[in-house]
Amino acid sequence: MIKYNSPLIQIILLGMVCFCCPGMYNALSGLGAGGRINTDVYLTDSSNAALYACFAVVGFFAGSVNNTLGPKYTLLIGSFGYVLYSASLWVYDTKGNAGFVIAAGAILGCCAGLLWTAQGSIMMSYPEEKNKGKYVSIFWALFNLGGVLGSLIPLGLNLTSSGQGGVSTGTYIAFVVIMIIGGLCSLLICQPNSVIRNDGTAVHMAQHTTWKQELKGVLGVFTQWRIIALLPAFLASNWFYSYQFGVNALYFDVATRSLNGTMYWAMQIVASVLIGQLLDWSRFKRRDRGMMGLAVTFLFCMGVWAGGFAFQLTFDRTFDTPVHWTDPGFGGPFAVYILYGFIDALYQSYLYWLMGAMSNDPGMLARYAGFYKAVQSAGGAISFGIDAAHTDLRWECLISWLLVFISFPLIALVTWNITDTNITTEDFVDASPASSVHYDDEKAQQKPNDDSQAQIV
Repeated sequence: MIKYNSPLIQIILLGMVCFCCPGMYNALSGLGAGGRINTDVYLTDSSNAALYACFAVVGFFAGSVNNTLGPKYTLLIGSFGYVLYSASLWVYDTKGNAGFVIAAGAILGCCAGLLWTAQGSIMMSYPEEKNKGKYVSIFWALFNLGGVLGSLIPLGLNLTSSGQGGVSTGTYIAFVVIMIIGGLCSLLICQPNSVIRNDGTAVHMAQHTTWKQELKGVLGVFTQWRIIALLPAFLASNWFYSYQFGVNALYFDVATRSLNGTMYWAMQIVASVLIGQLLDWSRFKRRDRGMMGLAVTFLFCMGVWAGGFAFQLTFDRTFDTPVHWTDPGFGGPFAVYILYGFIDALYQSYLYWLMGAMSNDPGMLARYAGFYKAVQSAGGAISFGIDAAHTDLRWECLISWLLVFISFPLIALVTWNITDTNITTEDFVDASPASSVHYDDEKAQQKPNDDSQAQIV
């Protein structure tokens, strides 16, 4: 019988939080211009630039917040920003208050830095080593199911719409309600000290530290050569969103954008399941599985981006005849767009698996996740700024492709140096509850158990 405090149940609950919050946000963003008319693309770019800039700053230190408050309350605080941002689009739809959208984007950036750091810590540290790829895929599937269903909402509400118009007001109301539910779901997450894996190992954390010690720990991440080597990959991993979502807003009408969004996130589910199975293939050693997964990811990424660049050569920003799914020539651009979702999931699922292969400690993995999301968001801020400057779409496409390409040799170097396991004898527990860092409703504190003092990495 699967217990409530098992990694599987916790990953499912985590997936539900992200299904309702960032999953729905992705569905809204995937419509292009936050679902608004094409002339509002530049307002949304400005809001997203503020979002990613704040995300980048907070992300660097979010690991320390997570290690102090615990993932449950870090997730709860983080979910607030998604509700506020969707509400700001609702207000803009009815009142035209552009300043609120930009301010909400900045607040969301701060909150998202917290939410995604907690998410990364849970997803990478709670599962057994042999199931890390599987659990990444479970989370990614649930998270992107939010994007799928979130895209179905405007698809149903806007089936009769034509042209490049925005979505209906009811769409924003639906998103706000779902995101509130997601935030409340975070209260169901267990703190790390109460989670025991199926193989008998506990989720250990180091002794509770002060803010000064946490800051030193965060700065220490900058000295790890493997993390430095992954910087180009982190930077590239969200860079392409401004380009891809902008193309969806420009090239397709509102109903077709919703269809594209549905399939974009659905393809992410397919890709994450496939790469997760490969990365957990027990027939091979972990390094060998990693190299095989990297080769598959590289081939798909290069092929899809080559096709995307060929498609981009057929139009530019002056394109003013939005395509509907019944129009001739819809199939090729549609295939390119949904395959963008496929390779996004391959790339990011692989990076999460790789970081999870570098440590089992939730505290360290929280810092990795925060650093990853910080650099990722810095790239997003730059890319949305570039898009807001009306940069030629061919250059945006080419830059996105090249950033992904140059990251692969360094990813391969890190993969080549991973070990088969990070488990030590101190990871195992008896029938008594695991103890290391204890979180209660007020603060984290160390339980009086001398056997739990060591940090497990």
